[in-house]
Amino acid sequence: MLKKSFLIVFLVLLADQALKVWIKTTMTLGQEISMAGDWAILHFTENNGMAFGMQFAGDYGKLALSLFRIVAVIFLGWYIWYLAKRGTKFGVIACFSLIMAGAMGNIIDSAFYGMIFSESTFFDVAGMFPAGGGYSSFLHGKVVDMLYFPVLQGTYPQWFPFLGGQEFLFFRPVFNISDSAITTGVLSLIIFERKFFQGQEEKGKPDEIDTKEESGALE
Repeated sequence: MLKKSFLIVFLVLLADQALKVWIKTTMTLGQEISMAGDWAILHFTENNGMAFGMQFAGDYGKLALSLFRIVAVIFLGWYIWYLAKRGTKFGVIACFSLIMAGAMGNIIDSAFYGMIFSESTFFDVAGMFPAGGGYSSFLHGKVVDMLYFPVLQGTYPQWFPFLGGQEFLFFRPVFNISDSAITTGVLSLIIFERKFFQGQEEKGKPDEIDTKEESGALE
């Protein structure tokens, strides 16, 4: 179980960091590469905050978020070990492994990218290990995002409340592989939670029945 969990974390981190480093060292901010027409695009952007480009206020907010991620990863590592020792179904462990890998991927950006890369701009590609040092300090780096899927574009009908006549775009956020791993893990737990934990709940039922039968026999 633990070996499979480690493999999931390793593969997600490898794919996430390989793509981020390639994007960071070959593209300028805002540059785009079409993957599948106009609805699947590599769009290089960076954010200071949470998943899917959401922001977290100020340097102290970013530091707090980075520290929270580190604590969360430590807890998830312990929890995965705990679930494995209990013999929990691998589906649950896989979901938590995806969440842990996603959190670790974005931690690496926040913790180290500011120290090992020069700043990306709309005109210049970032360099790795620049002579003058990186663009920021430990835990203050920016998270690299690049996956953009503007699948559906159009205009709200005039009768639509508050938004009539305005343009809409789905899906607007730009994200990365780490964000995808976290989202996949969380949604899988929500959708399949009953199925995942049903076996664990049923393990206690025979003991309860036996206890009742023993009590009845003693009476």
